[in-house]
Amino acid sequence: MPEFPLDRRRALLAGVVALLVLVVAGKLLLRPARPAVPPPVRVAARTGQSSATTLFVNVVGAVRRPGLYRLKDGSRVADAVRRAGGPTPKAQIELLNLAARIADGEQIVVPRSGIGAAFGVPGGGVPAGPVHLNSATLEQLDGLPGVGPVTAQKILDYRQQHGAFGSVDELDAISGIGPARLETLRGLVAP
Repeated sequence: MPEFPLDRRRALLAGVVALLVLVVAGKLLLRPARPAVPPPVRVAARTGQSSATTLFVNVVGAVRRPGLYRLKDGSRVADAVRRAGGPTPKAQIELLNLAARIADGEQIVVPRSGIGAAFGVPGGGVPAGPVHLNSATLEQLDGLPGVGPVTAQKILDYRQQHGAFGSVDELDAISGIGPARLETLRGLVAP
């Protein structure tokens, strides 16, 4: 068997390679096993979280720009009416509790003058919400401004013949309800 002469350089290089192999092998063998369940993630508690929440409210009735509005949590009815352009001259704003806090998904109905008594609300107050065309009774429809018992019956007949109302605009198909009356009813009824 032939002998290979080892000079110092080769011996030093072989020693360094052997040392590296031992270090890498030692790290792999001595490394702790990974836990089956990852450690819990810690979440810092938020302060003032409620002030950053966005609420969506639908403002209808006697306001300049009825529609859906975003408001901060803690907003009041007055803030929602202001965002909708403010009340119209025909609004009976005194029937609203402007200081009441609003809730997400709430509909705020700003009544027109003379509407509270027409809905049969005690003391002429604000109705609990719009009259739903798909479930309203003859008496509820008759209580709407400009809708008498004959027109209320026509609405019920239309609902029976054509099925549920898809939108308030379908009231235009009923004789006795023209564009002006439809605009009066728009914030007071819902499909």
